[in-house]
Amino acid sequence: MKRPLLRRAMLVADWLLARIVIAGFAAVRLLSPERASALGGAVARAIGPLLPGNRHAAENIRLAFPELTAADRAKILRGAWDNLGREACEYAHIDHLSVIDFENPEAGRIEATPEIIEKFLAMRDDGKPALVFSAHLANWEITAVAAKRYGLPAAALYRTPNNRFIAERILGVRSELMRELIPAGPGAPFRMADLLGKGFHVGMLMDQRFGRGTKVPFFGRPAATNPIFAKLARHIDCPVYGARAIRLPGARFRLELEGPIELPRDAKGRIDEKASTAAITGIIEGWVREYPEQWLWQHRRWRM
Repeated sequence: MKRPLLRRAMLVADWLLARIVIAGFAAVRLLSPERASALGGAVARAIGPLLPGNRHAAENIRLAFPELTAADRAKILRGAWDNLGREACEYAHIDHLSVIDFENPEAGRIEATPEIIEKFLAMRDDGKPALVFSAHLANWEITAVAAKRYGLPAAALYRTPNNRFIAERILGVRSELMRELIPAGPGAPFRMADLLGKGFHVGMLMDQRFGRGTKVPFFGRPAATNPIFAKLARHIDCPVYGARAIRLPGARFRLELEGPIELPRDAKGRIDEKASTAAITGIIEGWVREYPEQWLWQHRRWRM
């Protein structure tokens, strides 16, 4: 009798939390994107150090950057909370933030060099499928939303939040702003392969811990990493790209697109899955080293 009551109580708690989150998003939507972003950063900087994730983040930064002073590592940690808070509140304005002006690349919310725009348009119009990896940097929703806005047939792998009421709300928002969504799970690789076969550009975040994954170096330490991306690259002949957004002042971003990337191959000329996973992880490490305060250090990336 206790278990059904406990499950019901947890369901009610999830529903109440979802109502609070949805009301919060509605309130943040009334602010300008700049003010919403600044508010999120201020709140996260204030409450982040009180949360359990702060200890994990501080230890991760210490292990990743042993050469830095304690003050420098503390600055990265403050910046990481600021970025996370900004990303959360920017979600309410994601449709406004994912704007690129191709004629005047510095005028929109997203900056991009002429070379990046040319590469994006070539990728969009070449008639080929592609695999695109990214990471939890700056605002990691920007690239997928911009892809649909500018006609790229794209699909994104996503993890469903534990709170089903929040998950339904987020899925509704994402469905409006993104082309195809692939829930993480046993069927995800098949769905990803199917969409690649139909000419889609399939993206996934490659910096999350995957307990049963391939162990490759990340900041000099073994990190369990999802091998799906490299497996798909091995079995489906298509270009591979890396995409990221870099946070700029004033709720603005710079979009970067790397590739097509030549992945390592084995003696038979086929994509080497482990070496390719390591190579992609190395690229992401370079991104994090460039802007460490914009990465999600609160994630327990190295837990085995």
